[in-house]
Amino acid sequence: MAGSNNSTINLKLKVWKQKGPNDKGHFIDYDAKNVSTDMSFLEMLDVMNEDLIKQGKEPVEFDHDCREGICGTCSLVINGAAHGPDKAVTTCQLHMRRFKDGDTVYIEPFRAKAFPVIRDLIVDRSSFDRIQQAGGFISVNTGNAQDANNIPIAKEMADLAFATAACIGCGACVAACKNASASLFVSAKLSHLSYLPQGQEERQSRALKMVTQMDEEGFGACTNTGACEAACPKEISVENISRMNREYFSSSLKSRE
Repeated sequence: MAGSNNSTINLKLKVWKQKGPNDKGHFIDYDAKNVSTDMSFLEMLDVMNEDLIKQGKEPVEFDHDCREGICGTCSLVINGAAHGPDKAVTTCQLHMRRFKDGDTVYIEPFRAKAFPVIRDLIVDRSSFDRIQQAGGFISVNTGNAQDANNIPIAKEMADLAFATAACIGCGACVAACKNASASLFVSAKLSHLSYLPQGQEERQSRALKMVTQMDEEGFGACTNTGACEAACPKEISVENISRMNREYFSSSLKSRE
């Protein structure tokens, strides 16, 4: 069990530093002293940067936004694990009590060809946006919005759609996969819309377009190791990948008729 009986701990940080996508990166060593165990991981990085600035050194750039586990922006690999050692949390929800006094902590950006490093710990995840734009939407004119309770959706389907809609597109599934596959992300977006009656009109074309775009972005193939599900902060099931594959192959066959 990680943690400490003290309210503060001292850590040895090894943080990835890289000026740009075409530059060679390296780890910098930093001693984080008197770190409160009540801090979040990002708050600890804030303090580290404040200290670096006081020393006249360049701070380390990293992504963040809501800091509530909703936006999926805080993409860090911590000691080899996407979002760190805790299960079902984003980096901003990881607290320093998860570490022991004297620990060495490696902090890196997500590693994937389709997620090129912009600077330091920030990666370009616009490939996810392009996959969404390829077909992750409903374009059929449904008229005025209905009252939610009047839309005829079976509870089982509504629950399944809600579970997949929980995906925040953080990219942890890609970072955890040895092949850098985006299959869990794409399958979640496909399943979300496929479970809903509004998503049926474009179901076949959506599967073809989004999977094709995923391949064009340079993501690897899924080999069913389950690392993506284990790293997912929203615990999206790998069952969705099987569903995506079935929809893609079925749509491929029907498109040839």
